[in-house]
Amino acid sequence: MNVNKGLRLKYKIWLETTGKAFGDGPCEILCRVDRLGSLRAAAEGMNMSYSHAWNLVKRLEQRLGFKLLHFQVGGRSGGGASLTPEARDLLNRYQEVKREAENALAALFRRYFGESL
Repeated sequence: MNVNKGLRLKYKIWLETTGKAFGDGPCEILCRVDRLGSLRAAAEGMNMSYSHAWNLVKRLEQRLGFKLLHFQVGGRSGGGASLTPEARDLLNRYQEVKREAENALAALFRRYFGESL
């Protein structure tokens, strides 16, 4: 009998300062803002209210110590949002750390539990 059958490694990765500062949720919302050009559209796509998304961004900015989004108000196109250079850098670094961590953890899992899971 294979006692390892069905085992999977589960984990979460996030960055902390004085509390959770950045993880998968904030990463997803910033990626959506980058793609859609709107915090409102990003929030809607995640089934999140705009006010919740706005408060999340403001809390993250306080913890991180820098702005994440530039906002354009009104105008012909109705305004929008874009990532600050600091937010883009954070997003890229976080995604790379996650990719490398996932690869390293997968290798460790295979080493100790094998590939036949």
